[in-house]
Amino acid sequence: MNSKSYLSIVRHYESCLEAHGDTHRGVDWPSKADAQTRYRVMLEVIEGRPTGKVSLLDFGCGASHLYEYILRQRFDHIAYSGLDLSPAFINLSQRKFPLIQYYSLDILDDSAALPNFDYIVMNGVFTEKRELTFDEMLAYFKDVVLRVFNKARVAIAFNVMSPHVDWERQDLFHLPLDSLAAFLVKEVSRDFIIRNDYGLYEYTTYIYRKH
Repeated sequence: MNSKSYLSIVRHYESCLEAHGDTHRGVDWPSKADAQTRYRVMLEVIEGRPTGKVSLLDFGCGASHLYEYILRQRFDHIAYSGLDLSPAFINLSQRKFPLIQYYSLDILDDSAALPNFDYIVMNGVFTEKRELTFDEMLAYFKDVVLRVFNKARVAIAFNVMSPHVDWERQDLFHLPLDSLAAFLVKEVSRDFIIRNDYGLYEYTTYIYRKH
């Protein structure tokens, strides 16, 4: 993969924000209702309802719409933080929620300093590959998942596009289930759950540390 070619994905999302503002289309979700479904599924990685607070990092937080969902649902057991590669999204989120801790960094930089969290969710980080080839996106996906999992005390969650569709879009990342499972078992963890039960043309994976 060319050096930081994945930044083309960041530039795409910034163009969506410029065109559509602080909306679901500003983070390139075509349907607001489907976006709400994704937030619910992402947060269901948290096992049960903890008696105390759990820390959660919204990796690729965009405009912090996941945090808005957390506030609406009154999930007061979640201590939220956000991270994004885009200064534009970080600046927007920080203006909206000045008391929230945000991180503007690239997890693939060796100098990136990021604390550990109980849970880390990556909603939409791997659904679009834009101009990247499949192999380039797969390499980026694997690098990020490995680094992020090392920062999670309990579990991580992410979504990718399903390969089981009528047709695949060239700008989206349709990851075969066998390829995902082989990678997870060999390099990450055997303790994972694949969610394909929420009606969208994608699936979400939870990866847990051994209990």
